Amino acid sequence: MFESLSGRLGEVFERLKRRGALNEADVAEALREVRVALLEADVALPVVKDFIAKVRDRAVGQEVIRSVSPGQMVVKIVHDTLVETLGSEGVDLNLAAAAPVAILMIGLQGSGKTTTSAKIALRLKTRDKKKVLLASLDVYRPAAQHQLAVLGEQAGVATLPVVFGEMPVGIARRAMETGRREGYDVVVLDTAGRLHIDQALMAEVAQVRDVTHPAETLLVADAMTGQDAVTLAREFNEKVGVTGIVLTRVDGDARGGAALSMRHVTGRPIKFLGAGEKLDALEVFHPDRLAGRILGMGDVVSLVEKATETIEKAEAEKLAARVQKGQFDLEDLLGQMRQIRKMGDMKGILGMLPGIGKIKQQIADAKIDDKTVARQEAIILSMTAKERRNPDIIKASRKRRIAAGSGTTVQDVNRLLKQHQQMADMMKKVSKMGKKGLMRHGIPGLLPPRG
Repeated sequence: MFESLSGRLGEVFERLKRRGALNEADVAEALREVRVALLEADVALPVVKDFIAKVRDRAVGQEVIRSVSPGQMVVKIVHDTLVETLGSEGVDLNLAAAAPVAILMIGLQGSGKTTTSAKIALRLKTRDKKKVLLASLDVYRPAAQHQLAVLGEQAGVATLPVVFGEMPVGIARRAMETGRREGYDVVVLDTAGRLHIDQALMAEVAQVRDVTHPAETLLVADAMTGQDAVTLAREFNEKVGVTGIVLTRVDGDARGGAALSMRHVTGRPIKFLGAGEKLDALEVFHPDRLAGRILGMGDVVSLVEKATETIEKAEAEKLAARVQKGQFDLEDLLGQMRQIRKMGDMKGILGMLPGIGKIKQQIADAKIDDKTVARQEAIILSMTAKERRNPDIIKASRKRRIAAGSGTTVQDVNRLLKQHQQMADMMKKVSKMGKKGLMRHGIPGLLPPRG
């Protein structure tokens, strides 16, 4: 998400930074390009106008013209305005109500409501230690109730038993009664969607709202919604009342305009980003961090948080001990790959690194993605234990056998061995420097060698 916007803005700001001084004409020209970039990213026109007006008011003052680095100053102003447009700060779920607290999930069909309901239930169970009940109110879409039951089972969260012929408002009442009777902290209500906004949908959701009195009414929207995001957000907010927004499929090719538009139109915070089908693929939305990603500043805080959650401490300590001794074999490389894959989509992880936009072409040429990592894993798994511990013995005949066993080519095997050798050499250098050296050099060998 925001990849094209990030690239366009990066080009504009690079040109600005190269100039020693800026006049109002320079700023105006840059803002014209920012305006085009926002419109191309599917940000709604009224939002773009408001955004540009705010930036212009702040950027044409004497503060920018006289500052030591005017280009950097403009970047900071755009960053701060982006943060403001996206919502200033992250807002968590509001659970400040008598149990069971109702969370109403609303949105169009196909937006990812059911999966998001299960993701939120899992998050409440694991992070907040809440007893959660999932209830499907979708009696129209075939197998919708069964889908939620399956997801609930995967998440280890209870789902309300289905009563054939019961209508949505009746299901909602029964869910809340069950929640009170059986001591649930939270009841997540997954409402039915439609392929488009209609009065029947709005009336039904409003009825459910009136009988459940939800503490949260979350509008779930596909990040690829584009210009329709404004109409969608406005209608649901006016007819039902939205307390927060969840954007799904942010790992896809979405241009990202929905995030800026929906927040601006409703005045409600974006609370979560859904990035993938896995039930743990739900990120808390931090406007300042996303603004940093859009402007190529990275998001190291989120990267560290993700690593802390997913990387197994024992494995990390074991690798650190071996690195300190200057040891790093193919088993270690395999372990490192698996830890990185646990953190999620490779493109998403790389997007969190500061300045990654400047080496975008190098990354594209290196073809770093989940398939690349999976292929490298397959190559290592096709080796014997002896070969993994001692890669030097892997010569021509062994390479042919490993390539055949992993469904790859000898060139792929050579590339992996070269990458490992570079990493092993770096690890030896780091072992001589101690822990401070490790911190200075970061993760070596991230970009596989060419050829």
